[in-house]
Amino acid sequence: MENLQKGSKKLLNAWAFYDWANSVYTLTIASSIFPIFYSALFINQTEKIVPAFGFDFKSTALITFITAFTFLVVAFTSPILSGIADYVGNKKNFLKFFCYIGGFGCIGLYFFSLENIYISLLFYFMGLIGYWGSLVFYNSYLPDIAYPEQQDSISAKGFSMGYIGSVTLLVINLVMVMYPNVFFIADEVLENGQIVQSASQVAMRYSFVMVGIWWIGFSQYSFYWLPKGTSTGQKVTKDVVLNGFKELKIVWRALQQNIVLKKYLQSFFVFSMAVQTIMLVAVYFGEEEINWGSDDAKTMGLIVSILIIQLIAILGAILTSRASSKFGNIKTLIAINFIWMSLCFYAYFMESPMQFYIAAASVGFVMGGIQSLARSTYSKFLPETKDTTSYFSFFDVAEKIGIVIGMLIYGTIDQVTGSMRNSILFLFIFFLIGIFLLFRVLKQQKLE
Repeated sequence: MENLQKGSKKLLNAWAFYDWANSVYTLTIASSIFPIFYSALFINQTEKIVPAFGFDFKSTALITFITAFTFLVVAFTSPILSGIADYVGNKKNFLKFFCYIGGFGCIGLYFFSLENIYISLLFYFMGLIGYWGSLVFYNSYLPDIAYPEQQDSISAKGFSMGYIGSVTLLVINLVMVMYPNVFFIADEVLENGQIVQSASQVAMRYSFVMVGIWWIGFSQYSFYWLPKGTSTGQKVTKDVVLNGFKELKIVWRALQQNIVLKKYLQSFFVFSMAVQTIMLVAVYFGEEEINWGSDDAKTMGLIVSILIIQLIAILGAILTSRASSKFGNIKTLIAINFIWMSLCFYAYFMESPMQFYIAAASVGFVMGGIQSLARSTYSKFLPETKDTTSYFSFFDVAEKIGIVIGMLIYGTIDQVTGSMRNSILFLFIFFLIGIFLLFRVLKQQKLE
């Protein structure tokens, strides 16, 4: 294998191609097919209860708590992984490790069942930790393979490839789920003729396997061309492992001197907590709280909703970018937060599929905008003379901890009250606080 030069087209494309490989996880497993499959396991249950870890959990609350726990692990391991990535020469092996953990976790979801809930949740955990863990090393490759003037464009290309790849596989999976007989997929039947799972549910299990194979298989092209990493010749010591946390501590101290950045981070932490929670639970909410009429209509409706969100998110990001250039980043973020806050009220009362489609379109519109604008705003507030890598590591950890808190609150309200509507309505408070804190940022900017 030839060693490709930094900045070469082939090397840049090989890096971006990993987005094509791994993005199928977020769309099929995290956002659409798996939530539908998981909910279908409780069709014959009135209360949808899962006994696990010595408690009786509401089904949606359990998956919310497991997701929160996974992000907690990610939040605490990311600085460690980042520290190791800076010192160990063969970062490709770390990227491979998490890729395979995630890919085999997806394949393992084929066996997901309530009877074997612990091993099933382990596979779910593997997929989630594999995806986010691999991103640490994938992102750290960017300065190694691209020059500064190339990084924005190749990052955008990776996002585009990930979107196209994930939607492509989702459409294939959708056809499989809706027309399983075309793919010779039949109901899973016991010897006495009792149907254990419908052909559509079996097709969903096959889709999990396809995600794992797609992720691992297409990653091989990236693995083939990406360099092993820049070796420093140093061994992994305790100081190396803790280096990431030391960098976070330095950033925390520096924030005390940068009032605008500190106040912006406070607002981001609060509103991002609510945004990420809604994005992670949207399909579960739609499955449980919307009257679809039939299981087939529900499956089609939920997946169509996901596609609507993905398509409109791109438009939302473009329009948000234009709005921010005209009105300013903070004012635009305040307006978007008002829309999110209104959506929480709207979601509490919606019942019909059409209402859910309207909500999905609205979420897509503000989802793409708030994610892209939140990060770019943070970047603009960074001091020029500081290490941006440490600051973005701090930003990412804050985001993950926010997700943990948001998911725990959401799951607890769902578990205690028995309704996800109460949980979604409560998130209104976070957007309200976020708006208040953003106004403080505006005021601080005027003072400076």
